[in-house]
Amino acid sequence: MPRALLALAIGAFGLGTTEFVVMGMLPEIAEGLGVSVSAVGLLISAYAIGVVLGAPTLTALGVRFSPRQTLVALMVVFTVGNALSALAPTYETLAAARVLTALAHGSFFGVGAVAARRLVTPERATRAISLMIAGLTLANVVGVPLGTFVAQQTSWRLVLGGIALIGLATIAGLLAWLPAGAGERGDLRSEVAAFRRGQVWLVLGLTMVGFAALFAVYSYVSPILTELGGIPEGWVTPVLALFGVGTTVGTLAGGRLGDRYGFSFVAVGLLGTAALLVTFAFTARTPAAAVVLLVLFGTLAFSLGPVVQNGVIEAARVPGGSLVSAANQAAFNVANAVGAALGAAVISAGLGYTAPMWVGAALALAGAGLAVVARRADRRETARVEADVRQWEEAVGEPLGRAA
Repeated sequence: MPRALLALAIGAFGLGTTEFVVMGMLPEIAEGLGVSVSAVGLLISAYAIGVVLGAPTLTALGVRFSPRQTLVALMVVFTVGNALSALAPTYETLAAARVLTALAHGSFFGVGAVAARRLVTPERATRAISLMIAGLTLANVVGVPLGTFVAQQTSWRLVLGGIALIGLATIAGLLAWLPAGAGERGDLRSEVAAFRRGQVWLVLGLTMVGFAALFAVYSYVSPILTELGGIPEGWVTPVLALFGVGTTVGTLAGGRLGDRYGFSFVAVGLLGTAALLVTFAFTARTPAAAVVLLVLFGTLAFSLGPVVQNGVIEAARVPGGSLVSAANQAAFNVANAVGAALGAAVISAGLGYTAPMWVGAALALAGAGLAVVARRADRRETARVEADVRQWEEAVGEPLGRAA
């Protein structure tokens, strides 16, 4: 594994921790700033808005620079944002600092994915992306629980300050290990032109629909476990830790399977997700079955992320591809919002806590259909490119590589 991938994974760990750790520190932050818990909860929404705004904006601004320069600059924003959050004297300044921090989130993953796949041979591209994303999933296993514990025992400010140090470590790793020539400087015009390709929008739609299935269920996992499964509240955290382990295993396995099967794996994976959710709906009242199916659900759902991320970059077919890569990160956040909203709608309608599972199953089936279409479109495009290459070689009279 190139050491630069470790630097990217450390950055992803920091980003994942700072995004989700606030959920575990709501009471401490509220008490420290003299505001309500619900007001602090709005910081979660503020962060999501920052991600959606920052992903395309900062990526577009960084197109003319090398991936290393862009990633280091994004980590500087991330580090400053967390440092300001740790020192924030008021709720308003904390909210502003959180938005600043979030601006770097989507762009870092978008540009980082492009850099990661350029560090390895093309047949290992998805695996490289999965190693970076594994840092994000590990944040839910280690970073968030540890940060919550530290906040409860000492101070939430210490947690955010510690995350700022993770940002500094990432900057040092990127400067030391990421080659200056990793990836390509892009051209904003060609990056924007990639959005004219139907294949790009197809993959973005796949992300928004297919991954909404995950968030339709995961957003309500606590009441599902306690109200349906009868699991004591004290056991929810250990179960979520198991879920986090499953997502990490799934991410790494998905990298390998994605390199081999591409969108075929995504289609099969989403069909499997739908089947798991249907089974979950019928067995959720059995505690052991609920835990096992939840962990399997997380493992399978997260295994698809690296494949789709690599797929959207390949669909762009432009030098770089960082802008569509960042757009896919924004699409993940749209999936989060849509899935959670649909889950809330069926629960509010009085359909119970199994209803989000049926919603998730329907979304997964729709995503599987989009994956099949994307697979066929990708094969047609590959065949067309190969035909163009053969035609060019016949006209020139020698292989393309030798002529170049």
